[in-house]
Amino acid sequence: MAARIALVVFPGFQILDFATLTVFELANHVHGSPRYQVETISHSGGTVASSSGVPVSTQPFARRAYDTLLIAGPTIPAPAEPELLAALRRASPRARRTGCLCTGAFIAAEAGLLAGRRITTHWALGQELKKRHPDIVLDDDKIWVNDGPLWTSAGMTACIDLALALVEADLGVEIAKAVARKMVMYHRRTGGQSQFSSLSEMDGASDRIRTALVFAKENLRQPLSVEQLADHVHWSPRHFSRAFREQTGHSPAKAIEKLRLEAARALIEDGMGPIGRIAAQTGFGDEERMRRAFVRTLGKPPQALLREARQRNGYDVPELA
Repeated sequence: MAARIALVVFPGFQILDFATLTVFELANHVHGSPRYQVETISHSGGTVASSSGVPVSTQPFARRAYDTLLIAGPTIPAPAEPELLAALRRASPRARRTGCLCTGAFIAAEAGLLAGRRITTHWALGQELKKRHPDIVLDDDKIWVNDGPLWTSAGMTACIDLALALVEADLGVEIAKAVARKMVMYHRRTGGQSQFSSLSEMDGASDRIRTALVFAKENLRQPLSVEQLADHVHWSPRHFSRAFREQTGHSPAKAIEKLRLEAARALIEDGMGPIGRIAAQTGFGDEERMRRAFVRTLGKPPQALLREARQRNGYDVPELA
């Protein structure tokens, strides 16, 4: 029997989340048999308008259990309809698994489905979700996170990554890879949500902090001590450190590491080895220091990312020390 995959929508949902259903549709084609039955549901059925104004036809929540509930995300998080929350509270415990697509985590949290769970969501809204629901365990640099029967995805297109992961869990890695090839995308994206610009994420409220960040990004080879950054913007090191943390949420040292890691990863994903040269170019200084930063932040060493990049780009891949 085909597994029932239901995309839960509501007025103002992000229509990009429909891409998840394409993943399951293609999995049926690749597998050669109907392993999934996809449908779109809302709390009372009928026509529902997306945030872009495109209307979609939906069915009401069924009494029979779903295999997988996927909760679409709103473009702008807002309090959910009480009827939708009640429907999710009834349906989610009976489903084999529940997935939150991007800001769909706000709705699931409001329904009480995320308490104590490790989750992710869109990088720009993770701290707001944590503020509203301090009982969640936020991992906001992951493309997707699985905690028991709960699956959550990061910003926007990461809903496709999550759907591929669900297919892989059900049908195996080769089916998931074949679906990814048909969709002309990576089977597994490297790294986390650090795909977005760290400079943009840490944009300070004051001109001096923004000036310091730009200076740092343009001079990653330099030591970039607190004293050097403070001197560049004509502040005392103590005042600079305090203002920097208040405005960016990071210490200067952590911010510099994020900028260096972003620059190094861009070079690596372009196949621009060797690793030692990239470490020198981006200010890490030595390969071991860069390796520790990559493993701590991205979960894998730079050598693994370089190997994957060269394989994607069709290069010969030598053994990397």
